[in-house]
Amino acid sequence: MRALGVNTWVWTSPLTDAALERIAPRVAEWGFDVIELPVEDTGDWDPRRARALLDGLGLTASVVLVMGPGRELVATDAATRSATQDYLRRVVDAAAAVGSPVAAGPAYASVGRTWRMSPRERAGIGAELTEALAPVVGHCSAAGVRLAVEPLNRYETSVLNTVDQGLEMLADLPAEHCGLALDVYHMNIEERDVAAAVRRAAGRVAHVQVCANDRGAPGADHLDWSAILGALGDAGYGGPLVIESFTADNASIATAASVWRPLAATQDAIAVDGLAFLRALSRREEPPCR
Repeated sequence: MRALGVNTWVWTSPLTDAALERIAPRVAEWGFDVIELPVEDTGDWDPRRARALLDGLGLTASVVLVMGPGRELVATDAATRSATQDYLRRVVDAAAAVGSPVAAGPAYASVGRTWRMSPRERAGIGAELTEALAPVVGHCSAAGVRLAVEPLNRYETSVLNTVDQGLEMLADLPAEHCGLALDVYHMNIEERDVAAAVRRAAGRVAHVQVCANDRGAPGADHLDWSAILGALGDAGYGGPLVIESFTADNASIATAASVWRPLAATQDAIAVDGLAFLRALSRREEPPCR
């Protein structure tokens, strides 16, 4: 049975030790396998303290990075690029300490930054990104963590929107230490065929986040989840599916994620209903025993 997880952004931002101690027991009680921990700023929560808590609850962790204002690896100055690389290294260290196999997110530019690029300029940005990520990926190799670079939709970035762009930009980085984070929300906007795009990413899928097409609970939507799970199997992805949605209680994150209305009856329902749907779907999609 595929592991299932949920991001703490469903309830809170930024994550703190106290918030995790409140949320994690409920996540475990509901039957999740994984809890996803955002590192908005290193030091918001203690990775070793978190690991002890999660170990006691029978949960594992995944870690996501946050590209807020001022975090840039491309089309920026050397000082900003260096500071961003340092932040990414610290996220990788937090992932290693809490036992996460990945550090996932849009590790290239701040979310919401967009600009027009000619094909030649885009090729230059790709080369710049490869150069900027190389030392971070080297740090990942030493830490035993895989960097999972996430394409975002066109309204949140102009750098990396599709699987094919991701495969091209990451081609010169080692797949065992650097892959793609696939987020079904963004793929529903950008990919003409989500399942086909997943299959093209075979060997590079490092992490998968799921939600409804409106950021609500998976299953309360128009997505072809059977096709998506089948494609993930074909692509050789054996990692967790992690529900990512957002609380509207934090003004900055609600604005960044464009959460203008309730996405479910309660925030808990996004997690609980999504878990029930994904568990049932996973059982149906399991191959018969031979």
